[in-house]
Amino acid sequence: MATVPAELISRAQAWLAEDPDPDTRDELAKLIETDQHDELAVRFAGTLQFGTAGLRGELGAGPMRMNRSVVIRAAAGLAAYLKDSGQGGGLVVIGYDARYKSADFARDTAAVMVGAGLRAALLPRPLPTPVLAFAIRHLGAVAGVEVTASHNPPRDNGYKVYLGDGSQIVPPADGEIADRIAAVRSLADVPRPKAGWETLDDSVLAAYLERTDAVLTPGSARDVGVVYTPMHGVGRDTLVAAFARAGFPAPTVVAEQAEPDPDFPTVAFPNPEEPGAMDLAFATARSAAPGSVDIVVANDPDADRCAVAVPAPGTPEGWRMLRGDEVGALLAAHLVRKGAAGTFATTIVSSQLMSRIATGATLPYEETLTGFKWLARVDGLRYAYEEALGYCVDPEGVRDKDGITAALLITELAAELKQAGRGLADLLDDLAVEFGLHATDQLSVRVTDLSLIADAMGRLRAQPPTTLAGLTVTRADDLNAGSAALPPTDGLRYYLAGAPADGIEAARVVVRPSGTEPKLKCYLEVVVPVAGRDGLPDARAKAAATLTAVKKDLSAAAGI
Repeated sequence: MATVPAELISRAQAWLAEDPDPDTRDELAKLIETDQHDELAVRFAGTLQFGTAGLRGELGAGPMRMNRSVVIRAAAGLAAYLKDSGQGGGLVVIGYDARYKSADFARDTAAVMVGAGLRAALLPRPLPTPVLAFAIRHLGAVAGVEVTASHNPPRDNGYKVYLGDGSQIVPPADGEIADRIAAVRSLADVPRPKAGWETLDDSVLAAYLERTDAVLTPGSARDVGVVYTPMHGVGRDTLVAAFARAGFPAPTVVAEQAEPDPDFPTVAFPNPEEPGAMDLAFATARSAAPGSVDIVVANDPDADRCAVAVPAPGTPEGWRMLRGDEVGALLAAHLVRKGAAGTFATTIVSSQLMSRIATGATLPYEETLTGFKWLARVDGLRYAYEEALGYCVDPEGVRDKDGITAALLITELAAELKQAGRGLADLLDDLAVEFGLHATDQLSVRVTDLSLIADAMGRLRAQPPTTLAGLTVTRADDLNAGSAALPPTDGLRYYLAGAPADGIEAARVVVRPSGTEPKLKCYLEVVVPVAGRDGLPDARAKAAATLTAVKKDLSAAAGI
């Protein structure tokens, strides 16, 4: 056993010797000096894996953390991939958010690209991820990098890679880049000049903002009151500017969350979906003059996601967060009414309601694996969404989720409904009556030990449930096998028979490990026919009871 610490210390000292960051050098030196072998063993247990989400992890020293050494290697691997693909000399655009070390990681990436013979351009300051995705196509770049951990905890950062079509990487590109990252032996082998890249001015942002106008109908209603939170992220200035260009009244920005702050001090997790994250936004809305606020809108910290809440009289908060599936359906219905043409797409874990909306409008419809890296590649795409609050409403401009243009479009819809004396909740009722109530819920389990997720998936594969909530499982798909329509992925999907006597048309469950967080996620949907608006309360009660029962039975089957 005595040789293990010696070998570990040797590796740590070798890493320390070439670490370019004084902060992580000090951190690692202290770990070595104080003989914190357990912590060193965790930091040097391997390398942070580069995959279809790029890199994402906790900030800190060592190859299993996000730091400048890891980022320089990642950038060198990307540069080698681009050169080997015949794109040496091409332009790489780099954006970043306001998290700790984001600006450093962005500059390091620019230096590596220039050192490898490519051209590099940095966005002028921390800006929303959609601006970077737009800039790639707008500037004719061969690739783009966004330094962000999106809605992860404050201690995290990440590195997201796009190719020249403006969409995120998918296999086999991710594996080919990872191979080239692994081939980087020493940082001394990576040229990093101190200058040579371009820092862009605001013209790219101006072009993006000009493009946002395209998602709205000229002359449509604009009278609507909005409370908005950027959740300590980078969305505020861009969203407020987009609203002003569109002619909407200026949104009331949640003061406590208005400024970018990498500590995210007012929320446990900077994700609008997390319990409590919207409390300050709701409090701001409640403090406004009665009737002056029609909707509450939130972006996540890098503003590629959009959350929406509607008035809920009689509840303690006074507001109700709409699920991502509800906003997805509302935007789909709005685009259909506006005469949108092209393919509507969502993911296998999202509600099936949009398939009925698209079919009813005789529009093409497709489902993909989870993530916009897949949705963005749908042929003829006109609109895409995923239940995790991601919406692509202008794929020709931004081939990724975009929380700014989604906020504009849902605000336009709210304004048009208000003009007619209605609200977003009324349109959701209309959709339920027309297509059936599609009630969704999620069972999400956060773990500190990732083996618990693997154990749960193994248990479900070994003993798949035959019934859930008394509904018979008529089909069980192991998504690891892949199909003609879907590449292989770690997931399970169950289709459940309806119970007509109980008013249940059908149900579906999808179980998968999260791709970006230490979570097991289970997506539940129950479909209940609705004869008319008077039947909605009973339908909702049936759906809620069924979803609760499915959760209970699924937890037992998975051992979670």
